[in-house]
Amino acid sequence: MNLIQKKILPAVLFALIAAPLFAKAHHKLAQTNWVSTWAASQQIPEPQNSLAPDDLRDATLRQIVHVSLGGTTLRVHLSNAFGTAPLHLTSVHIALPFAADSARIDPTTGKTLTFDGSADITIPAGAEYISDPIDFAVAPLSNLAITMHFDEPPAQETSHPGSRSTSYLVHGDQVSAADLPDAKKIDHWYQLAAIDVTAPSDAASIIALGDSITDGHASTTNGNDRWPDALAEHLQSSSATRNLGVLNQGIGGNHMLTDSLGPNVLARFDRDVLAQTGAKYVILLEGVNDLGGLTREGEVPQQQHDLLVHRIIAAYQQVILRAHARGIKVIGATILPYMGSDYYHPGPRSEADRQAINQWIRTAGHFDAVIDFDKLMRDPAHPDRLLPAYDCGDHLHPSPAGYRVMGEAIPLSLFTLDQ
Repeated sequence: MNLIQKKILPAVLFALIAAPLFAKAHHKLAQTNWVSTWAASQQIPEPQNSLAPDDLRDATLRQIVHVSLGGTTLRVHLSNAFGTAPLHLTSVHIALPFAADSARIDPTTGKTLTFDGSADITIPAGAEYISDPIDFAVAPLSNLAITMHFDEPPAQETSHPGSRSTSYLVHGDQVSAADLPDAKKIDHWYQLAAIDVTAPSDAASIIALGDSITDGHASTTNGNDRWPDALAEHLQSSSATRNLGVLNQGIGGNHMLTDSLGPNVLARFDRDVLAQTGAKYVILLEGVNDLGGLTREGEVPQQQHDLLVHRIIAAYQQVILRAHARGIKVIGATILPYMGSDYYHPGPRSEADRQAINQWIRTAGHFDAVIDFDKLMRDPAHPDRLLPAYDCGDHLHPSPAGYRVMGEAIPLSLFTLDQ
């Protein structure tokens, strides 16, 4: 045997032995289809929505979320996206709660999450960490309690302030406690990014990307009656769409172009859309805060109106371009009327801007499909205003009744055309 043969033979033998093992591993991985059933956009909480450092020192935080898809195996995404130092959690626990507005859990369902086989986890600054898969049955449209223990507070909190869901905070390690009767109540989420479930091969998620109208301003705390919640219920009503989850990636006060409450849409697009597990569709409802903010302190020259319209449309095109590159369809939603808004007090030029953008959204060849929320929600007698029956009272945000109309009006055929 010459020298070349001696070098080649071990490599050939290794390939022959390893190939079946790699094939088996690949087959096993291919059989697991993970899809997100719940998610929330991450941001730095405003001072009034953040917790004092001592609140999260040797503290247990129980958070309740409302899932869309069901499953029998799940994993949890924890976030330190805006942290400036590593975040250590000594334990994380999941269980089924007795109600959406209670800290009580069914202890017989409780399980401890692990991370690479360990009960504790240290998440690097700026990072997200996914738990090990765990056998845990959760039904569609049901609630799940995630409880975590902090030994030390985060250097910088990562949060979703607009949870419209009550979280429960106590001191000590009480992650598996059946109830937390003396807990401090906070209507925000912290360090919690997403939940995935295993699902059939045709399962996928729909991302609702937007501002406070998507986040659910004026919806019912612990009521889960935002328009994405209504869409999730709508999807479950048909066997053709029952395997589609809905992820609410709305941030109150969010803008397309500039940072406000949370990063602007283009800045958060990779994390809130492209990184979401099983993402197949995006419904984009954004722009009213850009439009209203232009003239909130007073009217500006027409040139600034024209430039803003151009830049918003250009940002929409960026969303479409980046989503299509990953095989994700983008559904454009027209901007709702907001004349009479107590916060923005728009004038005729701002309304003309809204009309121009909505016309672009409706024009074929831009978005993959269109949901005309403007037409659905406007007052026929005053089309620059919300229909009073759907108005929460501030002439900017829908009421819970309006949100339900929005979610239920979305044609399910938008999500079955390519199946």
